[in-house]
Amino acid sequence: MFANVARKYDVGLILESPTWRASPDWMRKIGYADQDVATVNRKAIELLCDIRKEYETENCPIVINACVGPRGDAYNPTTKMSIEEAQAYHATQIGIISQTNADMITALAINYPEEAIGIAKAAKAVSIPVVISFIVGANDRLPAGHTLKEAIETVDNATQNSPIYYMINCTHPSNFEHVLIPGEAWVSRIHSVKGNASKKSHAELEKSKELDSGNPIEFAEHNRALLYKLKNLNVIGGCCGTDCRHVEEICKVCLNTFNQMKNSRHKEIESKTSTTND
Repeated sequence: MFANVARKYDVGLILESPTWRASPDWMRKIGYADQDVATVNRKAIELLCDIRKEYETENCPIVINACVGPRGDAYNPTTKMSIEEAQAYHATQIGIISQTNADMITALAINYPEEAIGIAKAAKAVSIPVVISFIVGANDRLPAGHTLKEAIETVDNATQNSPIYYMINCTHPSNFEHVLIPGEAWVSRIHSVKGNASKKSHAELEKSKELDSGNPIEFAEHNRALLYKLKNLNVIGGCCGTDCRHVEEICKVCLNTFNQMKNSRHKEIESKTSTTND
């Protein structure tokens, strides 16, 4: 279990609810009634709260994160909503979550800015922190065609920077690491990465008959390389094809580098403060 890995390495843990598809349209597709949306979302958060009670320690703080997902196909956005439509649609699930003990919401695998903006506005309306996670393809772009830079800047401009941070998920780090330019403002807004284990494209994965778990050690090294490009990267995990092996390798490979870079930045800040005071 991921909680055991987090406790072993004395790191914080974000527990994510299995509610990515627990919004009205998707639940109707599998036979649930509209009133079941509230029950499923609430019970999912209650489950995570029970896990937190059992595993949280002083050295392993645990955050409860409620996941929401796109209204349509994450890989192929054939129909796009306006900002207003997205806010109205996602307000149902987000409103329910805001009445639970969830600490935050993360919108995972979002593929165009208008939906992200609608989600951010819906979360702000009920005063719950929200993270926006974009999905990036092998062509360096979101499935709808926007660059990562365009998507982040568009959402921030439309919401007065209301997402607490941005994340990239559902693609291998090697598919996007080359577009990250250290020092640019939009890059500094990315605090989290949850990559796929496989280097295959989304189209290839859709046709795969077997799970591709990739190489956990190589996967961890790719994540370590991201620490040099993303100065605010402090939440690292796995998406499709990953398991406890991948997360443990991340802890083994990334923790020392993360701590060294954090200490270096603290010394730099102290030095600047001392110079200013002099």
